[in-house]
Amino acid sequence: MVVTPQMEAQNVDLKQTVNLPKTDFSMKANLPQKEPKILERWESERLYHQIRESRQGRPCYVLHDGPPYANGRIHLGTAFNKILKDFIVKSKTMAGFDSPYVPGWDCHGLPIEIKIDSELGSRKLKMTASEIRHECRKYAEKYVNIQRQDFKRLGVLGLWEDPYLTMSAHYQSVIAGAFVDFLDRGYVYKGLKPVHWCIKDRTALAEAEVEYADHSSPSIWVRFALTSAPAAIDAALAGRKVYGLIWTTTPWTIPANMAIAYHPKFAYAAVDVAGDVYIVAEDLLRVTAEKLGWSEPKTIATFPGERLEGAVFRHPFLERNSAGILADHVTLEQGTGAVHTAPGHGQEDYAVGQKYGIFTFCPVDAAGRFFRAEGAPGHLPDDLIGKNVWEANPVVIEHLKSAGALLAVEKLSHSYPHCWRCHNPVIFRATEQWFIGMDLNHFRQDALEAIKRVQWMPAWGEERISNMIAVRPDWCISRQRVWGVPIIVFYCEACREPVTDRKILDGIVKLFAEQTADIWYERSAADLLPAGYRCAKCGGAEFSKESDILDVWFDSGSSHLAVLNQRFDLPWPADVYMEGGDQYRGWFHSSLLVGTGLKGGAPYRSCVLNGWVLDGEGKAMHKSLGNVIEPEEIIKEHGADLLRLWSASVDFHEDVRMSPVILTRLVDGYRKLRNTFRYLLGNLHGFDPASDAVPGDQMAELDQWILLRAEDLVTRCRAWYENFEFHKVYHSVYAFCTVDLSAIYCDIIKDRLYCSAPKWPERRSAQTALFRLLDALVRLLAPLMSFTAEEVWTHMKRPGSVHVAFFPEPCELSEDIPDAMRKRLPNWDRLMEVRDGVLKSLETARNEKLIGAPLEARVQLSANGDLYPLLEQYAGQLPELFVVSQVEPDRAAQPELDVKVARAAGTKCVRCWKYTTDVGSDARFPTACARCARAVGEMLHG
Repeated sequence: MVVTPQMEAQNVDLKQTVNLPKTDFSMKANLPQKEPKILERWESERLYHQIRESRQGRPCYVLHDGPPYANGRIHLGTAFNKILKDFIVKSKTMAGFDSPYVPGWDCHGLPIEIKIDSELGSRKLKMTASEIRHECRKYAEKYVNIQRQDFKRLGVLGLWEDPYLTMSAHYQSVIAGAFVDFLDRGYVYKGLKPVHWCIKDRTALAEAEVEYADHSSPSIWVRFALTSAPAAIDAALAGRKVYGLIWTTTPWTIPANMAIAYHPKFAYAAVDVAGDVYIVAEDLLRVTAEKLGWSEPKTIATFPGERLEGAVFRHPFLERNSAGILADHVTLEQGTGAVHTAPGHGQEDYAVGQKYGIFTFCPVDAAGRFFRAEGAPGHLPDDLIGKNVWEANPVVIEHLKSAGALLAVEKLSHSYPHCWRCHNPVIFRATEQWFIGMDLNHFRQDALEAIKRVQWMPAWGEERISNMIAVRPDWCISRQRVWGVPIIVFYCEACREPVTDRKILDGIVKLFAEQTADIWYERSAADLLPAGYRCAKCGGAEFSKESDILDVWFDSGSSHLAVLNQRFDLPWPADVYMEGGDQYRGWFHSSLLVGTGLKGGAPYRSCVLNGWVLDGEGKAMHKSLGNVIEPEEIIKEHGADLLRLWSASVDFHEDVRMSPVILTRLVDGYRKLRNTFRYLLGNLHGFDPASDAVPGDQMAELDQWILLRAEDLVTRCRAWYENFEFHKVYHSVYAFCTVDLSAIYCDIIKDRLYCSAPKWPERRSAQTALFRLLDALVRLLAPLMSFTAEEVWTHMKRPGSVHVAFFPEPCELSEDIPDAMRKRLPNWDRLMEVRDGVLKSLETARNEKLIGAPLEARVQLSANGDLYPLLEQYAGQLPELFVVSQVEPDRAAQPELDVKVARAAGTKCVRCWKYTTDVGSDARFPTACARCARAVGEMLHG
């Protein structure tokens, strides 16, 4: 009922004169239906650009987006990462920064090329490299568009119409230019070295492209006959038949054996076993004897490993010697203390082989099959040729048995490197590759120093990436594929001298910028080189092009060069990078190296880790396990704000969980926050802050109290936003809404809001507090609940978007509240403690049927000490505070506080439901208390 001045008192239904909340902000969220409409509005109003324009001239804060791979739909982990980035960008924007967001995609690489291979089938054999690249480009474009829509649906704002793509002409020219810069500065070389090699995909792999999984290998113990003088090692060995003894889990590498490595400082024992003498590390003798079934090995000499340097052993079944060498990588963890050394199949083997001038022999081709390689003595057995390395294991074992060199064999299950794309085991294989030397121009040390200047979140990230940089091998930057940025080097056909002239290569970079890197495949070397160009070494005029492409990690690691520049109007370095934990060896790692090599430092000031997304039981999500929850499923049923709320509710540095049970809890949490907004909006109906607001120093003390509580909340949340502690923001705001507001403040002020005359100062005071709270909370939650905050902002009749607004300042809540009130805050802390005690007593009275509702109660308080004066001081506010009809404080000696509940005196007012002794005192309203009669009278007469 709308009460008008023209109405007569006898026609008024008093129950209908209560000021109940009124708002169009629905209790039911309907986010799956509402959010797309909000997105349409943001798109049509160009909201991202509005925000950028509103922050022009302000300090810049740049989050540089790590490029997701343009392959397939986004998954929950991708959504989690993108939402967290949006939290950062929006919170920085609302904190007053100009915080642009340029999204990007990694478009090159093996997964797309393999997918195209499978789609093309035999047709690929008839296609040119340029045609294959065209198909790869179309595939990447398809998924860039799909993922772009997925990310936008999450409420992520950014420069979606102009993202950076590693396959764009601009970006490809930047990648090629970065290679030329590294080459020009002396970091790059081409050499024959062992690298991780996928025999299925026939390409080298970066460290970041290798994952470890369980693998079963044949574990063998093999003896190598000593052919040099035994007495040179120890006099006790003179005239004895002596063997070196190695242990390995890769029998297929035995044909490539070139040496046996010993540790110079370990103690080795020469032991007699049935007349033969074996050299074994003393500390490993017992376990070796057990494995080989030696019952009573007799030690005839012990000596340091350094004595074995220069010893000559014979390969078990090839006409080849194996040198005794010294190496610090030999350990006492497993085996015999002697390491089978094949420089063509191991990084440490290669390094020690280089030290001793041992040839890097690799008789395995790109498909992992044995062939007759040159460079080392010994004719490989015919039954090995053409077999792949896994097929070769039993063949090698049979040859060792036939030669009497195999002492034992057993199966070993161990962690082994696998290709992260095809998930097949990989091998170490020496091939001619392009490398960036980690120890050239003190590059490794420069990178380690750059790490120290970065803020790592969590702090242990610094040690993790430092350890990786400290021990990593040279960076293999070449790949034997087609879809990527080619290594722009020409070779003289006559003398094979590489053409690395900076002017020539810069011209190619310029062509890439104009026409993409496809031009490398569309034109011949003669077309790309200047007319009449000749080899500087031999004068030759015929040239060929390098066929390898650059490592995709070099591509993505160059993203800061492509994005943090004038093209996007962004400064270098970025303020923050944020990705998952695998990027310490991936994007964080490659970006650090490119930044250090070409810009003198890391391309980020801070580096932030987010954890993995697991199921409710802490297991990784896999389709085979049936535990995958797709983001579109959640959005379709609950809306994107539920995903955002989940992302905000967890400490993202840790691994996080998602399950139907967790979703149910989130839905309940969201509902409580939404109902808080609905309550605030509903009770502000008819309130104009410009004309109706009450100054802070004239507000009721309870209203001042809640605003000072909110001031503290805003202060804490602003600090948490600054440190990316979004979970603390969410949980603190949630607690404030459900406890401070819903359970305490809003419960207390209902009578003031509902039963006072609309314009009474005490009601306007409460509404002023509610408006300040609403205005602060909607902005405080806007980065986290982007759609709901926008909906609330619209219902507040505020202009524009909440995302253009700034965070609330603490002083906005406490404006005009006097310092004297701050001094009285301990009073309210004490009163709230008393309230807790009273509520417990009221609940007991209800259970005992003494009262039905709290307003039927008269509370008698007996207090001693300094509590009684406090209760007496606030005696007039206690009935409102306890939501009862009457409160009678009384002084007592003991205890400090005693609460008694009795039936309230008087008659129940039909309007406010309080019991008073003045019901009917106004003849016009015989069933109303004096206060309600006065309120309705004012409403009737304006």
